[in-house]
Amino acid sequence: MPQIDRHKDRAVNIEFVAAEDLDCLPYPERLTLILITSGSINGILNERPIAVSAPGVLCLSEDDSIQILGKHNVSAQSFSYHPDFLNTIPIAETEDYFPRHLKIQTGVSLFQANPTRTGVPFVTEKAYPQLFEWFFVLGTEVYAQSDANWVCRIKKYLIRILGLLEDLNRQSEQSPVDLALEYIHTNYANKVTLEDLTKCAHLNRVSLNKMFQERCGYTAMKYLLSHRLKVAGDLLTHTGMSLNEIARAAGFEYDTYFIKQFTAKIGMSPTVYRNISRQFATAQ
Repeated sequence: MPQIDRHKDRAVNIEFVAAEDLDCLPYPERLTLILITSGSINGILNERPIAVSAPGVLCLSEDDSIQILGKHNVSAQSFSYHPDFLNTIPIAETEDYFPRHLKIQTGVSLFQANPTRTGVPFVTEKAYPQLFEWFFVLGTEVYAQSDANWVCRIKKYLIRILGLLEDLNRQSEQSPVDLALEYIHTNYANKVTLEDLTKCAHLNRVSLNKMFQERCGYTAMKYLLSHRLKVAGDLLTHTGMSLNEIARAAGFEYDTYFIKQFTAKIGMSPTVYRNISRQFATAQ
């Protein structure tokens, strides 16, 4: 619901949700910024797999189609606003000299539909505290409306947030392989198909595997297997989990397949590896 400005008796088309449950996205007639402060989510955005882990941001327009498939200890807050919220309203004395509808363009690229848009802008650990602080100001001002200029302050901090996210995106310039690697590292414990990775990277199978081979020395699915085996090796060394539990945690559907792949690739069974690696770790 729009906020009612108690100072100027008007509706302001913005909403802030301090505990976003992610169940009703996207919001109609709104652009929405969702700040993931802890945990992670995975799902499908516009027929493309996505994964967001804290600290992270998800940007949605009203035209997006999103399905949240999993939520893992997630906490999030959201700020949504009508696309016209950032329109500049002319002052009476100057409206004869300037266009009546000066739309601020900051942040538009985060929501526009295009083949490379992920909806998940890149967020660094260094930038996150600043984003969190500005989100806190947005939430505080929406609820407090501390004076007649509260809407102006919200616009100011919203422009700062959008500008920072755009700058971070330009700096990151993630390659298709980076996008696929991020998806693998986030979702390896679940079922991951080559089709998932091609959708994530916006490449066909041949191009994706060629780029993976050049970057990692493996095809995409062989890299996924090697990463799962690395995770399994760490769990064998540092936990008392059973082989079945480790297989599931590393993304193998059956422990028999896990044992077969581990033995073939590592050169010894998981049990032998566990004994040797623990002896080595103790000696270290």
